[in-house]
Amino acid sequence: MFPLKDDNPTWHKPVMTIALIVVNVLVFFYEVAQGPHMQQVVVQFGLIPHELIQGGELTPQLAFPSTLTVFTSMFLHGGWMHLIGNMLYLWIFGNNVEDVMRPIPFLFFYLFSGVFAALLFVATGPGTQVPLVGASGAVSGVLGAYVVRWPKARVMTLIFLGWFIRIVWVPAIVVLGLWFVMQLFFSLPSIGSASEGGVAYMAHVGGFAFGVACAFIFKGRFRGDVRMNQWR
Repeated sequence: MFPLKDDNPTWHKPVMTIALIVVNVLVFFYEVAQGPHMQQVVVQFGLIPHELIQGGELTPQLAFPSTLTVFTSMFLHGGWMHLIGNMLYLWIFGNNVEDVMRPIPFLFFYLFSGVFAALLFVATGPGTQVPLVGASGAVSGVLGAYVVRWPKARVMTLIFLGWFIRIVWVPAIVVLGLWFVMQLFFSLPSIGSASEGGVAYMAHVGGFAFGVACAFIFKGRFRGDVRMNQWR
């Protein structure tokens, strides 16, 4: 299932969501502009668990402590589809979460979701020397908060079942619930190596769990509108 949009209106312009998308796109343009040296940028600014845990410098050209890659890694992407997928999910679900959180708290929530996701990635594969890059962990936190806040919101979804392709409206709890179950299922073989097939599923699980937890802990503390269902 591939989400295209939701029917959940926003009442304030999602300035922070837009800003995050712009920053991610600009950083990716910078990566692409490096040409054959793009991989070097990924290694230099991506999060490498072995570096973070062992303290060794696999990338001696790094101009700042490797601990900062926990943040820099979430603004890098490995390819166009990686970028487009993350930004699409961020736009569809992030604008509503920002709407009730306000821009600045949403930014901190987004970053902390990414950090928590990255740390779980490191914890499940401390010896991994493959860099973690992408906004997936942070975006997963947004998805977790969304599904708690609007489980019944309808999401226009593109469904592929063999040759059967159809666009249908599906409740968010189904779309995001199944998405999480898939991430959890595929993350099991990756425990110990942190990633499976180049995808950091455990980071997705960590970010989503963090978002769900925050949604429950801080429910009732975010702004809302009489036209919107409050955190309940």
